Order: sequence, then C-alpha cells, then structure tokens
Amino acid sequence: MNMFSRRTLLRTAAAATAYRFSNLPARASAVSFTPEEIAPGVFVAAGRHELMGATNGGHISNVSFVVGSESVGIIDTGGSAGVGRALRAAVRRVTSRPIRYVINTHMHPDHVFGNAALLAPETVFVGHAKLARSLSARGERYLAVNKQDLSPEDFEGTAIVAPSLTVDGKRSLDLGDRVLTLTARRTAHTDNDLTVRDEKTGTVFLGDLLFSGHVPTLDGSIKGWLTLLAELRLEPAARVVPGHGPASMPWPEAMFAEAKYLETVARDVRKTIADGHTLEEAMRTAALSEKPAWLLFDDFHARNVTAAFAELEWE
Repeated sequence: MNMFSRRTLLRTAAAATAYRFSNLPARASAVSFTPEEIAPGVFVAAGRHELMGATNGGHISNVSFVVGSESVGIIDTGGSAGVGRALRAAVRRVTSRPIRYVINTHMHPDHVFGNAALLAPETVFVGHAKLARSLSARGERYLAVNKQDLSPEDFEGTAIVAPSLTVDGKRSLDLGDRVLTLTARRTAHTDNDLTVRDEKTGTVFLGDLLFSGHVPTLDGSIKGWLTLLAELRLEPAARVVPGHGPASMPWPEAMFAEAKYLETVARDVRKTIADGHTLEEAMRTAALSEKPAWLLFDDFHARNVTAAFAELEWE
C-alpha cells in the first residue's frame, strides 16, 4: 500500500469511527484538568508522571493550545479521546474561536490519541512528514494496548487520525495576529519529531524532545538526540514546554538533566561494548547512577539501554 492510500485509509477510518463521538460531552471520565496560561494566549495542561491507565484516562503527557485573533492551534492531544474531549472543553472555556489546527509533535499514542475528539470540517491535522508512516506501522498495536489499559468511557471514540498537512523542513501557521513556526527535526526521540514556536511570545513546544521528572524514552537515535539538544541549546526561547514535565520551563536550563541522562547512557553503553560485555550486562549496569533523578526509571530505562546498545555497537 502506498503512502497516500495509507494516509487516506487512516483518516477515513478515523472519521467513520470517531466523528460521531467528537461532539459528545465527556461521560464518567478520569480526565480532569484546568490548563495554566503560561504566556498571553498560551495554555498548557501538564500530564501525570504515570503509565497509561484507567486512573488517569490517558492524560500522561502535556497538552497545549494557543489562541490567535481568528483561530486556535492545539499542540498534542493526549492519550485518549477522553483527553481530547477534555481539551476541547478547556478551549471552549477560553474562547469560541474555531480550532483551526491540531499539531502532533510525534507519533506516540500519549500525544495523538485525543485527535479523534477534535475532528471537525474546519480543523486541519498537522505533523512531521514521516508521522503518517509511523502511525500506519504501529497504529493497530497502539489502539489494542490503549483499549486494554483505559476505561471504556475514556477510550470510546479513540482512533488514529493521520495528518492532512505535513512538515518537511519549516512551515508557518497563522492563527490571526499570531504565527506558529513548525520545524521538522532530525531523528532523535523518534524519526518524526516536530517543534512548534509561538513567535508572539517566544514559547517553544518541544514535545518529547524534552522530558523533566519522567525519565526520557528513546525510540529513535541517542546520537541524534544528543546532537539535536546541542543545536536546540543555541536557539533562543522565552520558555519551553516539555512533552512530560511542568507546564513551562526556562531555556536552556530545562535540558541539562535530560542531556546528562542521555550522555551517561551513551558513555556507559560504549564502555560495556568496548569491554566485550553483552547487552544483558549493559541493561544491568549502564547509567544506574541516574536512577534517583527520574520517575518511571524501572519502566523505561532498560528499553533505552537496549536501543542505545543496538545503535552504538556498530559505530
């Protein structure tokens, strides 16, 4: 199946299964939040540092929206249609302006599964040029796991919604007296990472290129991620919004802990390889000094070491 037909299939299936849910009020949902206004017209609801589950309804990553004079842009939609419905309601408490753009920073389910609750004729879904391919490859598995983990109320209506507008390089979106600049990034956290800059306030949404509190998760390239962090450090920002962490953080200080973690993983894995030891040894020993600094370390760290080992053993 070619890329165009995959993308069409994803959007058509989402529309068929989810549009009828998009105007329903939230029922007995575990999702509840009041977004914080971190800069004029910029709102963020910080997710919980937890694994996806019925007690959080899929609200485990940061969801955000920016209000222009004519329309609204949403950045990431959470891990379920329940989060998407709560996000839509939060937007409506602030403004009646149409939601013109829904932007996904990458393809992980805790950032895209609220999309279906925001389907509307006037709304354009935006993502990295590689996002649709990644969703096509993993979407069925993501949906099956989420259905198992979430309550029926929050999972109801959850579906894959692929982007209809893609970014390969840079693209600007005008919300009315407010421009969002989208930049497709090198392979790092994933191969489809996208950053969003609100030019009016200097706020930069980094998605999962930035973790705070929650241990980083590697699904791309550890070398690429470290290189990208060095590049991002030179880009000015009044504040940044991480994919997981507080609603707002100062830049570049926000990246120091994450860079240290990734550097330690890379250093220790390289040493394990150089000493002729196995992946199993690396999983037992690499970067354990970082454990006290991070939540969910035991849930994700071994996977990070495995991904780093697979990449670095062929240097």
